[in-house]
Amino acid sequence: MKLVSINRAQKQQIEFDGKLVETGIFKEPVASSVYVSSAGIESDNIVDLSVHGGADQAVYLYSQEDYQWWAGFLGRELEPGLFGENLTTQGFDLRELVIGDRLMIGNTILEISAPRTPCFKLAVRMGDSKFAKQFVFAGRPGAYARVLRDGNISAGDSIILVKTDQAYAGVLEVFELWHAKQRCPHLIRKALASPISNYHRSVIHDWPLTE
Repeated sequence: MKLVSINRAQKQQIEFDGKLVETGIFKEPVASSVYVSSAGIESDNIVDLSVHGGADQAVYLYSQEDYQWWAGFLGRELEPGLFGENLTTQGFDLRELVIGDRLMIGNTILEISAPRTPCFKLAVRMGDSKFAKQFVFAGRPGAYARVLRDGNISAGDSIILVKTDQAYAGVLEVFELWHAKQRCPHLIRKALASPISNYHRSVIHDWPLTE
């Protein structure tokens, strides 16, 4: 398991619904070593902190395996950073991660905190107004992580996965729960009992347990 690419972005403006909107989704690979802290990737720009970034969603991961699946689905080659991820990984299935799993990259320690929930900016980035729906259908959300230990990381670094021994919710479980038309009360409780990101927790907490 290894780190294929580290990606970050400058603020850019995109046009959506007749308006100019700022975004940091246009991430590109970085050749040098990069410092990672609880604030995220050094010099990376996150514009809308209400739904992205912050201590509980400091780093977003997407895998080379997911890229290969999308390349086959879309019929074209895709470069790291296209999905707006900070870290492009290789060698393990992000869909099998559980909230609370930890990744060790050098001296840096990350803890998985949530799946990614797509917004209109991803659709704009992909040049397809329907892409957010395709992203949900594909069930390949990638994962957000908080940073438990700061450190420097570089492309090519090995990744050690340390599984949680707790019965926390899986990344894919939370993603499917988020988009379900009928939400399972058991999964709601399971998600809330997990060290999930504050953004996801605040939304899920308000869902009725009688659906």
